[in-house]
Amino acid sequence: MTSVADLAATELRAPAPPHAVAYAARLVDKFESPVAVLFYGSVLRTGDLDGVMDFYVLTDRPRSGWRGLAGRVLWPDVSYHEVELDGRVLRAKVASMTLAQFADAVRGKGADTTIWTRFVQPSALVWSTGPAVEATVIAAVAQAARAATRFAAALGPDEGPPEAYWSALFQQTYAAEFRVEKGGRERSILAYDMPRYDRLLLACWREEGLLSEASQGVISPKLTLADRKAINAAWRLRRRLGKPLNVARLIKAAFTFEGAARYAAWKIERHTGVAVPLTPWREKHPVLAAPGVLWRLWRAQNAKKAEA
Repeated sequence: MTSVADLAATELRAPAPPHAVAYAARLVDKFESPVAVLFYGSVLRTGDLDGVMDFYVLTDRPRSGWRGLAGRVLWPDVSYHEVELDGRVLRAKVASMTLAQFADAVRGKGADTTIWTRFVQPSALVWSTGPAVEATVIAAVAQAARAATRFAAALGPDEGPPEAYWSALFQQTYAAEFRVEKGGRERSILAYDMPRYDRLLLACWREEGLLSEASQGVISPKLTLADRKAINAAWRLRRRLGKPLNVARLIKAAFTFEGAARYAAWKIERHTGVAVPLTPWREKHPVLAAPGVLWRLWRAQNAKKAEA
């Protein structure tokens, strides 16, 4: 039987898309003490380079200055980057935190649900400083899977196919976070490679001693009533704290999100067709500039309606 660590290692070490590897090489020059770069998200699944790529940059130590202090309390830091590769501008949203913070967050012991739910999904290790860091990242991603599948065991049905447990988990984590997702979002994630999720759930439950039955595509977690109550109580706490935690992160991002103005301008033009000129003042003060940008957007949309 393949171990969870082996499944994580195989996936993380698999040949990554060349554009992601090249982008990561550019990113490491923009961060203090980088040790690893992980590529994940929708572009990894679809290869659609018209969208925004998602990266995590893991560092050896916190950033210097007040931004580093904020990152110690409310991680991760978020930034937006545009890099020209082979004559094409590629965009990326980048989260960053220390490797130690990452390794702790994937255990699922704290209020945060964002890290282990992201990294139970496919990801690629596109850059690292060496074997020791690589081993730490692999162990952390394997631990993220164990944390996720423990909660899935209690949040899912008494018995059913693996997909039912993953669906229950993703639905609950979306509800716990301050995020707006279309209904059925979890189905599109699972449809990317459902057999991969089947293998991962079974491997985790075997290692955790949770697999009670597995026959003809139906499985059942080995949970006592006390186990189920304890996990559900832990989940209720995370659900209560999840939205306040993510609101706090949004407030922090309003002042620390590097490249926020460029990211917002690109999103507005992509979704509305209205170009927002990016002045130096708007780039330096995105929060103060927001009312003026929204006013410009409102006027442009009304003008389009009048012309129609």
